[in-house]
Amino acid sequence: MSAKRVLDVVVSGVALVAVAPLLAVCAVGIRLAGPGPVFYPAQRIGLHNRRFTMYKLRTMRVGDASASVITPLGDPRVFPFGGFLRRAKLDELPQLLNILRGDMSIVGPRPEDPRMVELFYAPLHHETFRVPPGLTCPGSIYAYTHGEAQLEGSDPERSYAERLLPLKLALDLVYVRRASLGYDLALIARTAWMLGTALLGRREFPLPPELPEARRIMEEAGTARVTA
Repeated sequence: MSAKRVLDVVVSGVALVAVAPLLAVCAVGIRLAGPGPVFYPAQRIGLHNRRFTMYKLRTMRVGDASASVITPLGDPRVFPFGGFLRRAKLDELPQLLNILRGDMSIVGPRPEDPRMVELFYAPLHHETFRVPPGLTCPGSIYAYTHGEAQLEGSDPERSYAERLLPLKLALDLVYVRRASLGYDLALIARTAWMLGTALLGRREFPLPPELPEARRIMEEAGTARVTA
């Protein structure tokens, strides 16, 4: 078992025990928000281009989730408590089980919806399937701190594909090419700082240090439009 896998198993196992009471509170809040299941199973593409089921806490009203796979800021499908779960990233907690099972890692490119992969991934982007998908990565951190402002409510999927996805994938390719246990620990620390300060009210964040290398990768992929 690799050091990365050991880290994944230990951290996800301990975290699942630690957050169990919080998950219970979230489940009660989701139930009180309206009818429907607590968990939302999402199909995603992971390691070696394999499809798997990624679990999230449900944040949308039942019957609305299939309209678009992209959720822009202020999406009316999201109920108020679900909006809080999304801002705090608490809806991602069930993915600790995915990590424990081996579907995902703590750090790795965020897994994407199969249709988005089919429609919008350039050949170079498939390099992200060389490593397990993860909870956090440079691309997902950038999407959280800078991405929502780039999505238009009228056509969020097109906005995502044209404005955000190419840079997000380029940042994740930087991770794939640099991947190491030390880099993983640094990204975990960066994610914790980002979420902690965001919950305390911070709204402006620095651009990712991987951005210059990501720009070069975008030129390599022929997707040089960068909005950062």
